[in-house]
Amino acid sequence: MQTNQTINAARLWDSLMAMAEIGATPKGGVKRLTLTEVDKAGRARFAEWCAALGLSLRVDAIGNMFARREGRDPARPPVLMGSHLDSQPTGGKFDGALGVIAGLEVMRTLNDLGIETEAPIELVNWTDEEGSRFGHSLMGSGVWAGVYTLPKAYALRDVEGVSVEEALDSIGAKGPHKAEPFPADSYFELHIEQGPILEREGKTIGIVTGAQAQVWYDAVITGQDAHAGTTPPSARRDALVAAARVIAHVDALMRARGEEGRGTVGQLQVLPNSRNVVPGEVRFSVEFRHPADAEIAGLAESFPAEARALVEATGCRMELTELFRIPAQPFDPDCVELVRRAAAKLGLPAREIISGAGHDAVYVARRVPAAMIFTPCKDGLSHNEAESILPEEAAAGCQVLFEAVLARANRPL
Repeated sequence: MQTNQTINAARLWDSLMAMAEIGATPKGGVKRLTLTEVDKAGRARFAEWCAALGLSLRVDAIGNMFARREGRDPARPPVLMGSHLDSQPTGGKFDGALGVIAGLEVMRTLNDLGIETEAPIELVNWTDEEGSRFGHSLMGSGVWAGVYTLPKAYALRDVEGVSVEEALDSIGAKGPHKAEPFPADSYFELHIEQGPILEREGKTIGIVTGAQAQVWYDAVITGQDAHAGTTPPSARRDALVAAARVIAHVDALMRARGEEGRGTVGQLQVLPNSRNVVPGEVRFSVEFRHPADAEIAGLAESFPAEARALVEATGCRMELTELFRIPAQPFDPDCVELVRRAAAKLGLPAREIISGAGHDAVYVARRVPAAMIFTPCKDGLSHNEAESILPEEAAAGCQVLFEAVLARANRPL
């Protein structure tokens, strides 16, 4: 690497593995669902590491954690970096955690080298990026950015009926500070790509220029429970058959848009879920993603009517609720340029890339100039216990993060 200010790659990896012990699964992944006792343990370890570095820690009302390292000029807005520590139910070691732990390593390296930056630097652990427990991803960053109101987030409930506010109180994660945007200079987020492009092309760094547009739905199809052995085809109102037709249509709409198309049904609940009962109700999720706002706008206009027609043809009915629509989010050109320069300075093979996944940076970018850095992951696999990256890939991403954050924090005003 073309620098004499290097992060400690072994320490970074050891810390990643130490965080992965919290919520470790038998298949080698992690299960750190947001605002559970396991998440509490992860937050506590993060807080301990921050305290050991002399960072001041504050927590806001939605549980976002901000660890601050002062600069020469405390009046300057801080440079932010971070990601999340919560995971999917069968998640991997690196999704989210890489960005938080790499940010911690940036702080450690600044301390090791005795570097005093002009602007303060803050490391953020955002609450509930995944949305796997309460059904609303990017919750902490969304509340902070003003995309969602705090009361709306507090009222969300998991499948057991526990609300976000109750869960925050139960693990002591509700902080005294307001969950709202404050003046910040910029935001940088390191993340695994969660796709195969970098690995396929032999690139070490993804210079993320923006994120895809998205639209998410909740669907409920209602038919009629009936005996599987006595109900003939003419008398059936099979909610699962209706759902299957909608799911196939989602897949067809995705494939019609080529390699840039995305359409997924990731959750499915069949009721009463008995092998000898015709299903009377099916609940499922639908999401579409695409780099172009126009494509998502077109899908949002046409899909609901098309889906209802498919369902009604089976004698069932459907309720389709649009949860949210996120426009394509370009990242700040100046911040992206710092990532580009860092990769070039370090001699790392890199390419520009659009994020296929939603990340906290997408909402933060509505309030603060932002950029992201991607590292490869094996076979593009993520949201899976087999998710894997190489230590040298983690180190390269962290070094680019270090270079970009340091350059931004020391930029002349």
